[in-house]
Amino acid sequence: MTLKLGLPKGSLENATIELFRRAGFLITTAPRSYFPAIDDPGIECMLVRAQEMARYVEDGALDCGLTGRDWVIENEADVHAVTDLVYAKQSFGKVRWVLAVPDGSPVRAATDLQGKIVATELVGVTKRWFAERGVEARVEFSWGATEAKLPELADAIVEVTETGSSLRANKLRVVDTVLESTTQFIANTASWDDPTKRRKMQDIVMLLHGAIAALDKVGLMMNVQVARLDTVLDVLPALRKPTVSQLSDDGWVAVNTILDETVVREIIPRLKEAGAQGIVEYPLNKIVM
Repeated sequence: MTLKLGLPKGSLENATIELFRRAGFLITTAPRSYFPAIDDPGIECMLVRAQEMARYVEDGALDCGLTGRDWVIENEADVHAVTDLVYAKQSFGKVRWVLAVPDGSPVRAATDLQGKIVATELVGVTKRWFAERGVEARVEFSWGATEAKLPELADAIVEVTETGSSLRANKLRVVDTVLESTTQFIANTASWDDPTKRRKMQDIVMLLHGAIAALDKVGLMMNVQVARLDTVLDVLPALRKPTVSQLSDDGWVAVNTILDETVVREIIPRLKEAGAQGIVEYPLNKIVM
């Protein structure tokens, strides 16, 4: 059995390959090739634009794939949404499709765009969003560089953003949020009903979630005198209770814990003051709960 896995080509490509690396899968791409190599003989990979992924998974050309929830909704695809994977190309978070206009525009709400032109790549979702609000806007497909269409070619745009920095740089103002989206692991319905393929997909998803859970976290281990243990534990903010192990010397224990990387620089000096010795910080690839 070989699982045909679709990986998103484009803005999510590097973040997805890095996520798989952290999950334990080495994926190697080559110029002009849409078939990356992966160090798992049970998986065949193909690079597909996120906008098209749901259609190929629905048709069975791929057993499963990673794409945005936005594109599943846009294509109204009949696929099984296995899980959300909250990561994106920059921040490993959610993205938003927002209705935006130039800073100087008089538009303050969707209703102000009655009869106006709105440019976007997410045409279907945008048309339905305006229809739900009783607004008849002229929604036109944009092949890219959507922000540049304002104000000469469109009155407003619906564009995807993670941080909003690009919109601000182009002197655009957000009027409303049309859709929030995360990356989804989706499966062909027949493939999901196949017990062998489902088990393989579930294993991949578990490892991917473990890799996401480990982002921005590190492990700390240290040696502590038993008499100072409570003082040291009071310093530690742990994911769960720290692991405490007896050392060969009855008067000492080893403490192992997981914490946010951002607090390490503050925690380590306090641990030293509390009596911890041999403090070691180490990176984490996965945390499987």
